[in-house]
Amino acid sequence: MPRRALIAIAAAAVLAVAIALSLAIGSRTIDLATVWQSLVDFNPDDPEQLIVRDLRVSRTVIGIIAGAALGIAGALMQALTRNPFADPGLLGINAGASLAVVIGLTAGLTGFAAQVPLAFVGAGIAAALVYAIGARGAAAGAPVRLALAGVALTALITSIINAVLLVDDATLDQYRLWVAGSLTGRQSEDVATLVPIVVIAVAVALLVSRQLQAVGLGEDAARALGINISVIRAIIIVVVTLLAASATAAAGPIVFVGLAVPHLARALVGASLPWLLVVSGLGGAALVLVCDVIGRVVARPSEIGVGITTAFIGGLIFALMARRMKVVEL
Repeated sequence: MPRRALIAIAAAAVLAVAIALSLAIGSRTIDLATVWQSLVDFNPDDPEQLIVRDLRVSRTVIGIIAGAALGIAGALMQALTRNPFADPGLLGINAGASLAVVIGLTAGLTGFAAQVPLAFVGAGIAAALVYAIGARGAAAGAPVRLALAGVALTALITSIINAVLLVDDATLDQYRLWVAGSLTGRQSEDVATLVPIVVIAVAVALLVSRQLQAVGLGEDAARALGINISVIRAIIIVVVTLLAASATAAAGPIVFVGLAVPHLARALVGASLPWLLVVSGLGGAALVLVCDVIGRVVARPSEIGVGITTAFIGGLIFALMARRMKVVEL
């Protein structure tokens, strides 16, 4: 069996273990036999099975969605910009989603049902502005122009967010809970709205992955192969926006997953983009679930938001990668 396939299988196995831990461990630890029973032969009179079905299943599904979306979005961004340190936030997507949520909070729009469309609208507007700025001039749509436009827009949006929060204490109290990142407080019907968006975005990413990989070899080579570079870039930006907006809407702004996971995946499977997307998705989902479990355990009976634990653990992982291995160039 090819080495890349073995690595993908290993990543899937790690994700399966992370799912089991997410369903079994929390403020109250439930044995795996009871977890399995709640999934295949649910007994509504069993309080432990109720915990699994009503609370932990939806939480685990959200962790999978957010982690896989961020891992794949990060891999696409690194390929698009030819920058191994790029992540979805480089397009201003997270900042745009955060600003939309802040505006919604000041208007009294709270709760998951309100924050999902707000995050999508904010992320979409930010990505459109970045592409519009980066698409002007002789080097239209060039990776460097897109990156610079994203950094500038993120700085502008962040300053607006800070200005709003400084003068509105009520919004600040609600925003600080959202910005920490969390997989709790979501219902199954809320999760269901995000699944088709992420699935469609991932399918499109896989369909155009080889064309994007050809663009990475150089624009002249890509044009010689008949690839419309501008169209591919626009498609990737839309896909990254959908993935990052889904993750942000589901769990808040989670950092380091879209940066560290694709870089580690590239060291394992090389530059083949289809394999990179698969391993990044599996790895991102596993990392978010493991970080969420750690956040539940270290602060029992309370918990630490997954955005905080991923920033801490993801930062440590990336620091070790930077120290112990060569930076993987694109």
